Amino acid sequence: MRGRYWIVLAAVPAVLLAADIIYWRVAADRLRGGLRDWIAVQQSHGWEIESGPAALGGWPRAASVTVPGLHMRHTASNLPGAFEWTSSGIVLSVPLYLPTDVNVSVRGPQRLRIGTLPETVITGDAITAAVPLGQDGADSFTLRASGLRAEPASGPWHVTAGLLTARAALTGGANEGIAFTASAEAIALPNGFKWALGRNISSLSAEGRLNGPFPSAGDSAEQARTWRDNGGSLEIGHLAMGWGPLGLTSSATLALDDQLQPMGSGNARVVGYADTLDRLAAAGVLTKSAATAAKAVLSLLAGTSDTDEPPEVDVPLTLQYRTLSMRQVPLVRLPELDWPAR
Repeated sequence: MRGRYWIVLAAVPAVLLAADIIYWRVAADRLRGGLRDWIAVQQSHGWEIESGPAALGGWPRAASVTVPGLHMRHTASNLPGAFEWTSSGIVLSVPLYLPTDVNVSVRGPQRLRIGTLPETVITGDAITAAVPLGQDGADSFTLRASGLRAEPASGPWHVTAGLLTARAALTGGANEGIAFTASAEAIALPNGFKWALGRNISSLSAEGRLNGPFPSAGDSAEQARTWRDNGGSLEIGHLAMGWGPLGLTSSATLALDDQLQPMGSGNARVVGYADTLDRLAAAGVLTKSAATAAKAVLSLLAGTSDTDEPPEVDVPLTLQYRTLSMRQVPLVRLPELDWPAR
């Protein structure tokens, strides 16, 4: 009897181990099958996708599929238009014990080309995306990156960010659109350019929603016109930025006018406006007369303060006919937005 007892006791861990391995294999096979189905759907939508042979892994904590040498290319005139992404490799994984998300991490340099823009090389200490499993009513993803660096494949400049987090959710039906949030810290802008407020942005965050159906046919101008005519708009519920002397929080609603140029209105709370306007005028971003007029209006709105803190003020902003104005005071005329043929 005692011998049988020890045999049973020894068999229990072996059975549990075998069950865990089987569970891992089933989960990994399902993950690989889901990847194949996703690739087939994208190919039916005009994508060209190539990669090396996928490999299973991740046991004992997760089921994972490693895809080396991934190359995705889209050249059709419908959205997203000309797009090309080359990755050294990606890893898809699902935790075995709390399978709520599919996690996607990228390895090595990522090469991205959009339209006629130069090819961009993106690297980072860690770049991951999470896609919820079994979510009803919306498709969403969350992107996280640290030590991010982007630079042209052949160029002397680069942009870096210490931390980046972004989330987007696509909804259908009567509320078709994309809800998004994004935040970044420790942003270093490219060298070799004259930045009026300095090269470093300490923080930048935004929350909002892009409304309207997204047309899939026609050139970019036709798509923009269709989106506008079907109620397309961009709602920025909250925007916050710390850049040099400027502290800014704002909200706005933007759309396209009859010339397919941005128009809209919003409100902003501005801290450090005097120093900011002086720097913008010195750099030629604003004319000296516009900066002087803006400072006069903002000083009246801000009133006086008994503290040593920089004055802050709430001010309405409007964008019309490519001119950004503050209480009917023109600040800057924006360049014309040119919609390419493709």
